[in-house]
Amino acid sequence: MKISIAEIISLLHTADHATLATQSLQLRGYPYATVVPCVVDEMHRPIFLVSQLAEHTKNLLADARTSLSVMRAEGNAQTTARLTLLGDTERLEPSPEMIARYLRYHPDAEQYLALDFTFFRMQPQRVRFIGGIGRMGWLESEYWCGSPGIPLAEEAFLLQDLAKNLHGEIRLLGVDCHGVDYTVNGHRARSDFNTPASSAEEIGTLAAELLTGLAQ
Repeated sequence: MKISIAEIISLLHTADHATLATQSLQLRGYPYATVVPCVVDEMHRPIFLVSQLAEHTKNLLADARTSLSVMRAEGNAQTTARLTLLGDTERLEPSPEMIARYLRYHPDAEQYLALDFTFFRMQPQRVRFIGGIGRMGWLESEYWCGSPGIPLAEEAFLLQDLAKNLHGEIRLLGVDCHGVDYTVNGHRARSDFNTPASSAEEIGTLAAELLTGLAQ
């Protein structure tokens, strides 16, 4: 079946945590899986902040080949949407804007920045998406790389502008060409656009419309 990149990106953006599998150093040939906090960058690539003492960090530094598993938190695991990414995960020197984006999603992580924690980024090569029974397929990296992104500086400006009209317990996390990430009363949520936006101006317009509906 034809897989929608928008559906995959939406699922990734809703993932607060994910299961990361690395190549074990201690037991060669075996995968080592662990749960890690997960945020995506402006091109929808997973970003991790991990301790240099962690087992999976040592594995990553020796072998970049990794797998990442994400699924919706609610529902039957056999029927709910889920995906598995295969790709290469390497150390990242983040910009101040990237750090700010990460901390919007995981504000408690600020304490780790003063410790031995390091950022890594995964570059997807293939993704296996399962949308439910009978809805599954593979997507190659060229489709992933072709998905539009938004510069982090433009995202920060849009968030600041959109926040002026927010009321209640809605807190913005991020915006992109496919939708808006936010929290409501501390609970993570996402609203997707009906069609991808093609510019920062269009993202701002569509996001404002979505947020107006949420505030009513």
